[in-house]
Amino acid sequence: MTPTASLLLLSLLLLSCSGPRPTPLPDFNGLLRQNASSRRDPALAQRWLASLTLRGGRERVDLVDLGSRQPVPLPGLNRADAQPISVSVSADGTRLAVVQQRDERTELVLYRRNVGTVQRLPLEPPGVPRAVSLNADGRRLAVQVSRGGRWEVDLIRLP
Repeated sequence: MTPTASLLLLSLLLLSCSGPRPTPLPDFNGLLRQNASSRRDPALAQRWLASLTLRGGRERVDLVDLGSRQPVPLPGLNRADAQPISVSVSADGTRLAVVQQRDERTELVLYRRNVGTVQRLPLEPPGVPRAVSLNADGRRLAVQVSRGGRWEVDLIRLP
């Protein structure tokens, strides 16, 4: 067998052993691109995709129901005086944790979609939140916090 044939055979064997390949969802990805001029900081949970989107020159939290491929209204969450930084969503889509900048301070908030309420979550000891991640049931969250020039991660149990 020639070296070229051996190399070709080896390549074919390696490719056949690699298993299924990831496949993009072009229809859905195209839909996501149409709904916002920019989208970042995705958080995926079961049938929900939360992200930060740019619309009309302003960033906002966006939630999409992957089952229906429709955006979900978030009344009371996207305030004109708040700039979202990070978002996470519970598996059932009822809770969103958001780090946002508002009134020259950075804060952590919990949004309960079923009642449309926003609750500020204090950090103890105080610090500046940067990123957040909710667990599946929406009852615990991990938050990246800056304190005294170093990064820390706090775990918080929610009611």
